[in-house]
Amino acid sequence: MELLALFLGTALVMGLLIGSFLNVVIYRLPRDESIVHPSSHCPGCRTPVVWYDNVPVLSYLWLRGRCRSCGTPISLRYPAIELLTGLLFLVVALRFGLTPMTLIGCVFAAALVATAMIDFDHQIIPDEISLGGLAVALVLVPLLAWLSGAPAFDALVHSLVGALVGGGTLWIVGFGHARLSVAMGRRFPHWPGEGEEAPRPGSLDYWTWFPGVGFGDVKLLAMIGAVLGPFGVIETIVIASFAGLVFGLAAMAINRHWNAPFGFGPAIAAGALLALLVPIDLRWIAFL
Repeated sequence: MELLALFLGTALVMGLLIGSFLNVVIYRLPRDESIVHPSSHCPGCRTPVVWYDNVPVLSYLWLRGRCRSCGTPISLRYPAIELLTGLLFLVVALRFGLTPMTLIGCVFAAALVATAMIDFDHQIIPDEISLGGLAVALVLVPLLAWLSGAPAFDALVHSLVGALVGGGTLWIVGFGHARLSVAMGRRFPHWPGEGEEAPRPGSLDYWTWFPGVGFGDVKLLAMIGAVLGPFGVIETIVIASFAGLVFGLAAMAINRHWNAPFGFGPAIAAGALLALLVPIDLRWIAFL
């Protein structure tokens, strides 16, 4: 019991600390800024944040949500992300216990939190997270499977098939929608662009630039499939479809515009986290 409490407490604390780091990633990565240098500082007065003012959640409460030097308000989102990441790490630890999957799940959850917030803010999904996460998953999943005594090759195949199913499914939807849109003469505000022709087969855009579907979502689902496998990523897509509908209606209500743009990343992240933590046995699909 004491070992379990120590394990869960460590997971929570690590999640809080990683959440603090994710705040830096979420702010700097879309701006092509280094996530290492300079150190954290107040956006108002540029004063570096000392370590005792950078304790996750607690420093925000102690400072009453303001910079110690200039009094600039600190967004509530910073402690919220720290707390969310800490709780996710705790739930992952409870779900998988002292197994290699806890490490994978925590890294996966952190990547999804960063992805969701960046896409919410900027409607982009950085390749550093999607493709970087895909590469890490294709190495880490088989390695940890081997260390736990499971066949590494089987784990690698499982990850590769999951990546193909995840990225391939959304790519087929986006590509098919693009070709149908061209055939019907449909145009969108962002695609192909005012005064521009639709992409032709000889260009990379023909294969990767679609109306309404960001190619970043395709790469993100490939990364998710590499972690969760083919059935897990299918579950992710199903949940994300419903979550995306809810998020889209919310975006329309807030912006009071029926075609208000919003990133699909938060919905995908929510679906992936649920597929990780509350999996549904989808093997019956194979028999349909």
